[in-house]
Amino acid sequence: MLNTGVKAPEIVLPDQNGREVKLSDFLGKKVVVYFYPKDNTPGCSKQAVAFAEQFEEYRKRDIVLFGISKDSQKSHVRFIEKYQLPFILLSDPDLKAIQDYDVWQEKKLYGKVSMGVVRTTYLIDEQGMIQQVWNKVKPDQNATEILSYLDAEK
Repeated sequence: MLNTGVKAPEIVLPDQNGREVKLSDFLGKKVVVYFYPKDNTPGCSKQAVAFAEQFEEYRKRDIVLFGISKDSQKSHVRFIEKYQLPFILLSDPDLKAIQDYDVWQEKKLYGKVSMGVVRTTYLIDEQGMIQQVWNKVKPDQNATEILSYLDAEK
């Protein structure tokens, strides 16, 4: 995982509609970037719904929020429609940002070892620096955990 206090690697990826999104376009705002394994899986769906339920709180604080997985843009469109997600999902099939943010790691499930995305969330400050990292997050608690952190920061 990347550490707090380091410059966040640039992200340049297409959103669900094929529009290029650059992290550097959001300098001057806090950005929450959450990496997740796969659209429409139980944990990822819980996490996305939790962010959707808290989205207004993020918007009120002028915080940009987007999720990143290796799923296709088409998969993201279906995921957004199914759960009425109000935020951007970025598609990273080549694992560029996923590897830059060191979330492509060895995972063990039922004794089987494979590579995959480790559910991780980064809070990036207004200057583009990593302010906080949450790794191995609980999908249904991540969105409120970040808001609690931001409230304690005030």
